[in-house]
Amino acid sequence: MAKWLFLVLAIALEVTGSLSLKAAVDAPAFYVLVVPGYVGSFFALFMSLRHGMGLGVGYGIWGAIGVALTAALSMVFFGEPVTLLMGIGIVLVMGGVLLVELGTQAAQKKRHVVEEAAP
Repeated sequence: MAKWLFLVLAIALEVTGSLSLKAAVDAPAFYVLVVPGYVGSFFALFMSLRHGMGLGVGYGIWGAIGVALTAALSMVFFGEPVTLLMGIGIVLVMGGVLLVELGTQAAQKKRHVVEEAAP
């Protein structure tokens, strides 16, 4: 459970850092959130991995959800457009991450069966 909480924290901090970077263009005070957001995000991702999250799964989810949230929130906060093509791209990235997760689970089950069958 801790690995997922750290991953959610990593995503939230990365999105905060990215949005703050954009906001700092007009309001330099937001630079105060940029470095802690990115550094905290990497640390939280590290903690997620340390608690057993697979790298492919953790990094994939972090990247995909980070991109989707950043795009959606930049539309809300900064009025940036999200086109149909961008939306399709985000859906494809998230679908790819889902396939990586499913593949990881299948590989773990297969490895578990092989280990149990070994003398």
